[in-house]
Amino acid sequence: MKYVLGIDTSCYTTSVAILDEQGTPVADCRRILEVKAGSRGLQQSEMVFQHTRNLPDLFAQACLPVGKPVNFSAIGVSAFPRPLSDSYMPAFLVGEGYAKVLALSQAVPLQRISHQENHIFAGIRSAGGPKTGSFLAVHLSGGTTEIVRVSPAVCPSAAGRLNIEILGGSLDIHAGQLVDRIGVLLGLTFPAGPQLEALAAAAGEPAIYIPVTVRGASVSFAGPETYVRRLVGQGADKRVIAAGVELCIARAVTAMIKYAVANTGLNDVLLVGGVMANKCIRQYLVTQLADTNIAQLYFPDIIYSPDNATGAAYFALNCR
Repeated sequence: MKYVLGIDTSCYTTSVAILDEQGTPVADCRRILEVKAGSRGLQQSEMVFQHTRNLPDLFAQACLPVGKPVNFSAIGVSAFPRPLSDSYMPAFLVGEGYAKVLALSQAVPLQRISHQENHIFAGIRSAGGPKTGSFLAVHLSGGTTEIVRVSPAVCPSAAGRLNIEILGGSLDIHAGQLVDRIGVLLGLTFPAGPQLEALAAAAGEPAIYIPVTVRGASVSFAGPETYVRRLVGQGADKRVIAAGVELCIARAVTAMIKYAVANTGLNDVLLVGGVMANKCIRQYLVTQLADTNIAQLYFPDIIYSPDNATGAAYFALNCR
């Protein structure tokens, strides 16, 4: 039986995925990169080192359900951050190099896509849509806060690729950075998303209202960070602060989507990225947008919101 391989070496996760010919995940193996306690990130050189160490082990784990030898019909890899000619980040070279060697050794096609496209294809595969030619996508993570218009690429040589037009995003720090910075400030470990969500769920009173500025489809999260730092200094309840951060992000994303829908006429919206795994944020968006018929929201399964390699594999599967 033939399989399709996907590899993604992002800033904080090493990922290997294998799909069967129907697009069903056979293996989805990931390892979050190690960050020292109290730190808020990693240098690119450290990312490269950890990816280089992680990939052989993850590949071996991914092949266990399949058996050996594994025959791939195609390989997909995230080779750069965004689908732009000048988009570059050393961390992605590790996955790309690994993918090139495997593709050459098995004489199969290698499909290079961006990390952002990987997120979008992973979301489409898991959510079952959008199925329209053009749609909106919200990408919220530690390194990206964007709302984009997604449409098929017009270049004939880019079969299956996407044309991604940025409509708005963060003017300063990203949504995931806000979560992680406040999480570390509250004594959580980096990355702090799941821990912040658990802390917020334990809040015994309403979330603190955290002001956030949204102009059109652009947002500033630096102000909320400063506001929260003052709250922490005043001894505010950590649980209520965590809930307030969730609500702050949810309100901002709601406003950005409303603006994009009104200005593009598109109302199918795919929501991807690690921040979109947050159940509270998801529920707020459903209540404010889907339940009021403003937008048709497509959420991938929560496990496919954070960094994973299924999108690269899914793209390669459909480009064979």
